[in-house]
Amino acid sequence: MHQFRSGSFNEDSRGRWYFNVAVDVDVQPTLGQGAVGIDLGLKDMATCSDGEKLENNRFYRHMEDKLAIAQRARNKRRVKAIHAKIKNRRKDAQHKFSRKLVNQYGEIVVGDVSSTKLAKTRMAKSVYDAGWSQLKTMLEYKCAHAGIVFKVVHENNTTRTCSSCGSLSGPQGVNGLRVRDWGCVECGALHDRDVNAARNILSLAAGHRRPEVGIPAL
Repeated sequence: MHQFRSGSFNEDSRGRWYFNVAVDVDVQPTLGQGAVGIDLGLKDMATCSDGEKLENNRFYRHMEDKLAIAQRARNKRRVKAIHAKIKNRRKDAQHKFSRKLVNQYGEIVVGDVSSTKLAKTRMAKSVYDAGWSQLKTMLEYKCAHAGIVFKVVHENNTTRTCSSCGSLSGPQGVNGLRVRDWGCVECGALHDRDVNAARNILSLAAGHRRPEVGIPAL
């Protein structure tokens, strides 16, 4: 049984009014099992350690031309409508993705990639289009409501480290960003760049530390 606690009205950027209600609900523990690591990126918005991916549909870039036309015409109403459409499409995709993971797993681990820092680089548009912060927020509160574990771990070197043997043999630097698949020179394992990073992120949550530069894996 749901119990209403409080309510409020708010107006969005397009002049639409909404009635918001706070409701007490019974928490239903998730039936999900196991754990999953998530690597947040630009090519794909999110990549899971099990291979599942949330494609970066680049909602902003797909509407950029229409937005520019509306801005040049100084059509403020149209500009607001386009921004709202972009926001709603991104939010819908992230809600569906996060809900699926919360229903499927008992623990979710995410890398601590900083959208604030990357937003100051030439990748700013892609970073804003990915909406990492919003996705992490959704995962955090949905995990809390479902009674499952949510963790954020430091993801330094997760892309370079081989998730099979632990050696730092992966691509690095700016040029390395173009490399999507690579083979470990130490053990020969073949990796999808983002899936490998997600697996390392999951390992960190389990207490398995990555080797530092110059120190062989044990």
